[in-house]
Amino acid sequence: MRVIGIDPGLRNMGWGIVDVTGTKCSHVANGVCKSVGTDLAERLLSLHEQLTQVLDDFKPDTAAVEKVFVNKDGAGTLKLGQARAISLLVPAQFGLTVGEYAANTVKKVVVGVGHADKRQVGHMVRLQLPGVNIANADAADALAIALCHAHHTQFSNRLDAAIAKAGAAA
Repeated sequence: MRVIGIDPGLRNMGWGIVDVTGTKCSHVANGVCKSVGTDLAERLLSLHEQLTQVLDDFKPDTAAVEKVFVNKDGAGTLKLGQARAISLLVPAQFGLTVGEYAANTVKKVVVGVGHADKRQVGHMVRLQLPGVNIANADAADALAIALCHAHHTQFSNRLDAAIAKAGAAA
């Protein structure tokens, strides 16, 4: 299974891709889509085009996106929400299911602490994906989102198999 994790952002949208084989995750690629343009519509279009190219190049099987928290700046939150919409739309256009995870959930799964800082997230991503060269903190967050989704999917699959086995035994 190939998983793309996406860290939404209007200036920088991080992305990271991992392959999952059994319980092992391996790094495929990571990077950042940087918005180009002066007005919001141009910037969103540039993010859409860049993320579309990433999915076209790497052909993931599933996607995961970080949920956005609401902050004090309503206009900033709205703009971030629009960038997040791009991160949901592009995988949907490729027919992918999209998991959504709160930042604290991602940090808890990858680091073990829900309020870890970016440095800790990057460190744990490097430990789980030896030899990875991470583009920047946004790409590290995206890889963490992909790892979180991979772990969640593995757990769900094992749970479904156990439930099916228990049902067959009854």
